Amino acid sequence: MRVLGIDPGLRTTGFSILDSKPKNLSLVAYGTIRPKINESIPKRLNYLFQETNKILDKFSPDFFSIEDMFYSQNVKTAMLLGQARGAMIIAASQADIPIFEYAPRKVKMSVCGNGAASKEQVLYMIMNILKLKEPPKPMDVSDAIAVGICCLIQTKIL
Repeated sequence: MRVLGIDPGLRTTGFSILDSKPKNLSLVAYGTIRPKINESIPKRLNYLFQETNKILDKFSPDFFSIEDMFYSQNVKTAMLLGQARGAMIIAASQADIPIFEYAPRKVKMSVCGNGAASKEQVLYMIMNILKLKEPPKPMDVSDAIAVGICCLIQTKIL
């Protein structure tokens, strides 16, 4: 099974592609999607949509997993993040790929066994699970990897 993990953001979105085969989990690809910050919000959302489509076309994942929104005191920031998530979810929906959304605490609990784990603890665990020699950068990527691992655990594939 192949899963696309997404850590959404309007400035930087992290993504990961994970393959799960019996007794083998591998990181196929990872990276970031970075819309130009001087572009209008609609253009940035369109860019996220288009780039997500390219990733879906290139890697043909079986599942699309994305981090759900967390509570934010800044309503405008929360709304913008929701729009970014929506653009990417629509791309997956149009490709008829099952969509899974996970709260940050659920991701941390799945990967670390602790819903309040720090970003450093999550990074440590994904490096151990995937036997990585170097930490994936930036942090948005390691978060996207954690979202993908969470999806595989929650769907009982891993």
